[in-house]
Amino acid sequence: MGTRAWALLLVLCGTIFLEGIDVAMMAVAIPAVRSDLGLTTGTAAWVMSAYVLGYAGFTLLGGRAADLLGRRRMFLLWLTVFLAFSGLGGFATEGWMLIVARFVTGVAAAFMTPAALSLITTSYEEGPQRNKALLVFAGTGAAGFSLGLVIGGLLTEIGWRWVFFAPVLMAAALLVPAVRLIPRLDAPPARRRTFDVPGAITAAGAMLLAAYTVVRLEHGLHDWPLTVAAGVAALLSAWAFVVVERRCPDPLVRLGILRQGPVVRADLGALLFLGAFFGFQFVVTLYLQELRGWSSLQTALALLVMGIDAVLAPTLTPRLVARFGNARVILGGFVLAVAAYALFLPVGMDWSYAMMFPTLLLSGLAFALAYGPLTIAATDGVTGSEQGLAGGLLTTATQFGSAIGISAVTAVYGLASTGSGPEATLSAFRAALTVPVVLVALGALISVVSAREARRAVRSASQVSSVNASHTSAKPAQRSGGISSWK
Repeated sequence: MGTRAWALLLVLCGTIFLEGIDVAMMAVAIPAVRSDLGLTTGTAAWVMSAYVLGYAGFTLLGGRAADLLGRRRMFLLWLTVFLAFSGLGGFATEGWMLIVARFVTGVAAAFMTPAALSLITTSYEEGPQRNKALLVFAGTGAAGFSLGLVIGGLLTEIGWRWVFFAPVLMAAALLVPAVRLIPRLDAPPARRRTFDVPGAITAAGAMLLAAYTVVRLEHGLHDWPLTVAAGVAALLSAWAFVVVERRCPDPLVRLGILRQGPVVRADLGALLFLGAFFGFQFVVTLYLQELRGWSSLQTALALLVMGIDAVLAPTLTPRLVARFGNARVILGGFVLAVAAYALFLPVGMDWSYAMMFPTLLLSGLAFALAYGPLTIAATDGVTGSEQGLAGGLLTTATQFGSAIGISAVTAVYGLASTGSGPEATLSAFRAALTVPVVLVALGALISVVSAREARRAVRSASQVSSVNASHTSAKPAQRSGGISSWK
C-alpha cells in the first residue's frame, strides 16, 4: 500500500480506536462520576446502558445508511456528532444530561463505525491487501479498549470530565485529515433508490427493544415480567420488520444476505467471542477490585497484557491466514479462548498475578487469532453495494455480544450470590466465569462447521482444476489419434 492508502487506513482505524477507548474510559470513570454528581445506582447504570442502547439499536440502520446515503457523508457527519455530544457530556451537571449525551454518542458510533468498515472494504482490493487492512482495523479497536482502561484510570485521577473531553480532541484530530483523505464521491448506485422509511423504523425499534432486553438480563429475576415483555415486543418488532422488507421493492435490508452461511456464521461467531471476552474481563475486573482490593489503575495495568492482539493482529495473523485460511485460524482462536477461560475457573482468594498471567496472555492471543479473521469472513464475498450492510450486521453482532456477555455474567453472579463473606463472593465469581467458557465453546463448534465447509470448498476447487487439466491434456491426444486413423 502507498502512503496515501496507509494514511487513509490510519484515519479509519482511528475511529474504532476512538470507540474502544471511549467505552473503556467510561467504564473506569463511572464510580467517580456517580460520587461527584450524587447519582443513584439506577442512574449510574443507565449512563452505561444508554450508550449500549444507542449503539446496538442503530448499527444495522447505520450500516445500510452508509450504502444508500454515502459512506463519506455518513462517516464525517456522525464523527462530528460523536465529537459534539462527547464534549457536552463533559459539561453535564445532572444524571439525565449524561444519559442523553451517552445515548446520542452511541447512536453516532452506530453510524460512524460501519461506515468506516465499509470504506475499508471498498477502498482496498479484495485479497491480501484488504485482509491486512481489516486485521489492522480489528487490532486497533482492541488496542483502544485495552489502553482506554489505563488512560481512563489516569484521567479519572485528574478529573472525570476529562474522560469526555479526551475523545473530543481525538475526534477532532481524525476529522481534519478525514476530510482530505476520504474520496469525495461514493460509487453511484446502479439505479435511483428510495429510502425504506418503514424498514428503518421497524429495524430501529426491534434493535432498541432487543438491546433493552439484553441490558435487563443483568437484573436476573428482579422485575422479570418487564424483561419478558421487552423480549416479546422485540420479537414482534422483528417480525414486523421482516414483513415490511419482504413487501418493499427497495428494502433497507436484503433478507437474502441472512441466508449466506459464511456471513451468518462469522457474525454469530463474533457475537459469541466478544460476549465471552467482555464478560470475562468484567468478572476479572470485579474480582480484582471488589475481592482483592486492587485500584482501578492497578487492575488496568494487570489487564494490559490482553492488548497483545494489537501487535499480533496486523503482523502474525495475516501470515497465518495466508497459510491456513480464515476458518482454521478462527477455530484456533476459539480453542485458545476455551483453554484460557477454563484455566481461570478455579481462581483462588490469594492467586498471584503470575497465576493469572497465562489466562490473560492466552485470551489476548485468542483475540488476535479470531476477531480479525471473523471480520474478514463477515464481509468476504459480499457485493460492494452491500458492504455497509455487512459491516452493520457484524457491528450489531459484536455490540449485542458484548452486552449479552456482561449481562449474562452479571445475572449468574447475582443468582449464585446466596451468602455473604469473601468465600461466598468468590464462589459467585467462579459461577459467573462459566459463562465465557460456554460461549467460546459454542463458538468453537460453529468454527468447526466453517472449517469443514472451507475444506470441502478447497477439495471441490482442486477436483474441478484436476478435471479441467485432464480434459485439456486429453484433447491433443484425441486429435492425434484421429489424424493417425485418417492416415
